[in-house]
Amino acid sequence: MKRRSMDLIYREFKLDVYRYLYYLCHDHHQSEDLTQETFCRACKKLENLEMGKIKAWLLRVAHNAYIDRVRKESRSQVYENEFFYGIPNEETPEHHALQQERSDELYALLAQLTPQQQHAVLLYDIQGFSYQESADLMKISLSHFKILLYRARQKLRSQQKDVQVNTMLAANL
Repeated sequence: MKRRSMDLIYREFKLDVYRYLYYLCHDHHQSEDLTQETFCRACKKLENLEMGKIKAWLLRVAHNAYIDRVRKESRSQVYENEFFYGIPNEETPEHHALQQERSDELYALLAQLTPQQQHAVLLYDIQGFSYQESADLMKISLSHFKILLYRARQKLRSQQKDVQVNTMLAANL
Protein backbone atom coordinates (compact mmCIF):
# COMPACT_ATOMS: atom_id res chain seq x y z
CA MET A 1 0.00 0.00 0.00
CA LYS A 2 1.29 3.42 -0.84
CA ARG A 3 1.93 6.13 1.71
CA ARG A 4 -0.74 8.34 0.17
CA SER A 5 -3.46 5.74 0.56
CA MET A 6 -2.46 5.17 4.21
CA ASP A 7 -2.82 8.91 4.85
CA LEU A 8 -6.28 8.86 3.30
CA ILE A 9 -7.33 5.86 5.38
CA TYR A 10 -6.04 7.55 8.54
CA ARG A 11 -7.93 10.77 7.82
CA GLU A 12 -11.12 8.90 7.01
CA PHE A 13 -11.19 6.48 9.94
CA LYS A 14 -9.22 8.07 12.79
CA LEU A 15 -12.31 9.53 14.48
CA ASP A 16 -14.23 6.27 14.19
CA VAL A 17 -11.36 4.32 15.73
CA TYR A 18 -10.88 6.95 18.45
CA ARG A 19 -14.61 6.97 19.36
CA TYR A 20 -14.70 3.19 19.50
CA LEU A 21 -11.66 3.07 21.79
CA TYR A 22 -13.00 5.90 23.95
CA TYR A 23 -16.21 3.92 24.40
CA LEU A 24 -14.15 0.91 25.55
CA CYS A 25 -11.76 2.60 27.98
CA HIS A 26 -13.43 5.94 28.90
CA ASP A 27 -10.06 7.72 28.95
CA HIS A 28 -9.08 10.37 26.43
CA HIS A 29 -5.31 9.86 26.71
CA GLN A 30 -5.48 6.10 26.62
CA SER A 31 -7.83 6.29 23.62
CA GLU A 32 -5.34 8.48 21.77
CA ASP A 33 -2.49 6.09 22.56
CA LEU A 34 -4.52 3.10 21.42
CA THR A 35 -5.58 4.91 18.23
CA GLN A 36 -1.94 5.50 17.44
CA GLU A 37 -1.13 1.86 18.23
CA THR A 38 -3.98 0.73 15.97
CA PHE A 39 -2.71 2.65 12.96
CA CYS A 40 0.89 1.54 13.61
CA ARG A 41 -0.27 -2.07 13.56
CA ALA A 42 -2.43 -1.37 10.50
CA CYS A 43 0.51 0.02 8.50
CA LYS A 44 2.17 -3.38 8.63
CA LYS A 45 -0.85 -5.39 7.43
CA LEU A 46 -2.96 -3.03 5.33
CA GLU A 47 -1.54 -4.05 1.95
CA ASN A 48 -3.47 -7.33 1.84
CA LEU A 49 -6.89 -5.86 2.66
CA GLU A 50 -9.78 -4.94 0.38
CA MET A 51 -10.89 -1.31 0.48
CA GLY A 52 -14.49 -2.15 1.47
CA LYS A 53 -13.53 -3.92 4.70
CA ILE A 54 -11.03 -1.45 6.08
CA LYS A 55 -13.23 0.12 8.76
CA ALA A 56 -14.32 -3.20 10.24
CA TRP A 57 -10.76 -4.47 10.12
CA LEU A 58 -9.40 -1.30 11.80
CA LEU A 59 -11.95 -1.63 14.59
CA ARG A 60 -10.89 -5.26 15.08
CA VAL A 61 -7.23 -4.14 15.29
CA ALA A 62 -8.28 -1.41 17.75
CA HIS A 63 -10.14 -3.94 19.88
CA ASN A 64 -7.10 -6.24 19.93
CA ALA A 65 -4.86 -3.32 20.93
CA TYR A 66 -7.29 -2.49 23.74
CA ILE A 67 -7.35 -6.12 24.95
CA ASP A 68 -3.54 -6.22 24.88
CA ARG A 69 -3.41 -3.05 26.99
CA VAL A 70 -5.90 -4.44 29.51
CA ARG A 71 -3.90 -7.66 29.83
CA LYS A 72 -0.67 -5.75 30.26
CA GLU A 73 -2.18 -3.55 32.96
CA SER A 74 -3.60 -6.57 34.79
CA ARG A 75 -0.09 -8.04 35.05
CA SER A 76 1.35 -4.88 36.53
CA GLN A 77 0.22 -3.33 39.77
CA VAL A 78 -0.44 0.36 39.94
CA TYR A 79 -0.47 1.85 43.39
CA GLU A 80 -2.18 5.02 44.42
CA ASN A 81 -0.13 7.59 46.32
CA GLU A 82 -1.80 6.60 49.59
CA PHE A 83 -0.11 3.18 49.37
CA PHE A 84 3.29 4.77 49.78
CA TYR A 85 2.27 6.70 52.90
CA GLY A 86 2.32 3.45 54.91
CA ILE A 87 5.90 2.58 53.98
CA PRO A 88 8.28 3.64 56.73
CA ASN A 89 10.74 6.29 55.73
CA GLU A 90 14.36 5.87 56.75
CA GLU A 91 14.81 9.62 56.76
CA THR A 92 12.95 10.39 59.96
CA PRO A 93 13.77 13.64 61.74
CA GLU A 94 15.46 11.62 64.48
CA HIS A 95 17.61 9.76 61.96
CA HIS A 96 18.53 13.02 60.24
CA ALA A 97 19.44 14.66 63.57
CA LEU A 98 21.64 11.70 64.58
CA GLN A 99 23.35 11.71 61.22
CA GLN A 100 23.99 15.44 61.48
CA GLU A 101 25.34 14.99 65.01
CA ARG A 102 27.77 12.29 63.83
CA SER A 103 28.92 14.52 60.97
CA ASP A 104 29.49 17.41 63.37
CA GLU A 105 31.51 15.14 65.68
CA LEU A 106 33.61 13.90 62.76
CA TYR A 107 34.34 17.42 61.57
CA ALA A 108 35.21 18.48 65.11
CA LEU A 109 37.67 15.58 65.35
CA LEU A 110 39.10 16.37 61.91
CA ALA A 111 39.58 20.00 62.90
CA GLN A 112 42.08 18.88 65.56
CA LEU A 113 44.34 17.26 62.94
CA THR A 114 47.05 19.05 61.01
CA PRO A 115 46.00 20.32 57.57
CA GLN A 116 48.01 17.57 55.83
CA GLN A 117 46.45 14.87 58.00
CA GLN A 118 42.98 16.29 57.33
CA HIS A 119 43.69 16.24 53.60
CA ALA A 120 44.93 12.63 53.76
CA VAL A 121 41.85 11.42 55.66
CA LEU A 122 39.49 13.30 53.37
CA LEU A 123 41.11 11.97 50.19
CA TYR A 124 41.45 8.34 51.21
CA ASP A 125 38.73 7.60 53.78
CA ILE A 126 35.99 9.98 52.74
CA GLN A 127 36.49 10.49 48.99
CA GLY A 128 37.64 6.91 48.36
CA PHE A 129 40.82 7.57 46.37
CA SER A 130 43.51 4.89 46.35
CA TYR A 131 46.76 5.34 48.28
CA GLN A 132 48.64 6.21 45.10
CA GLU A 133 45.99 8.62 43.81
CA SER A 134 45.84 10.38 47.17
CA ALA A 135 49.62 10.66 47.35
CA ASP A 136 49.72 12.04 43.81
CA LEU A 137 47.03 14.60 44.63
CA MET A 138 48.93 15.72 47.72
CA LYS A 139 52.21 15.69 45.73
CA ILE A 140 54.00 13.51 48.27
CA SER A 141 55.54 10.04 48.09
CA LEU A 142 53.39 6.97 48.64
CA SER A 143 55.25 5.95 51.79
CA HIS A 144 54.94 9.47 53.23
CA PHE A 145 51.20 9.44 52.52
CA LYS A 146 50.75 6.08 54.28
CA ILE A 147 52.62 7.34 57.35
CA LEU A 148 50.59 10.55 57.36
CA LEU A 149 47.31 8.65 57.12
CA TYR A 150 48.37 6.17 59.83
CA ARG A 151 49.22 8.96 62.27
CA ALA A 152 45.99 10.82 61.45
CA ARG A 153 43.92 7.71 62.16
CA GLN A 154 45.76 7.08 65.43
CA LYS A 155 45.08 10.63 66.53
CA LEU A 156 41.39 10.32 65.58
CA ARG A 157 41.06 7.07 67.55
CA SER A 158 42.63 8.57 70.65
CA GLN A 159 40.44 11.67 70.39
CA GLN A 160 37.35 9.52 69.93
CA LYS A 161 38.21 7.48 73.02
CA ASP A 162 38.70 10.70 75.00
CA VAL A 163 35.27 11.94 73.87
CA GLN A 164 33.64 8.63 74.86
CA VAL A 165 35.30 8.65 78.29
CA ASN A 166 34.25 12.27 78.89
CA THR A 167 30.68 11.44 77.82
CA MET A 168 30.54 8.48 80.20
CA LEU A 169 31.91 10.57 83.07
CA ALA A 170 29.38 13.32 82.41
CA ALA A 171 26.54 10.78 82.35
CA ASN A 172 27.60 9.33 85.72
CA LEU A 173 27.77 12.70 87.46
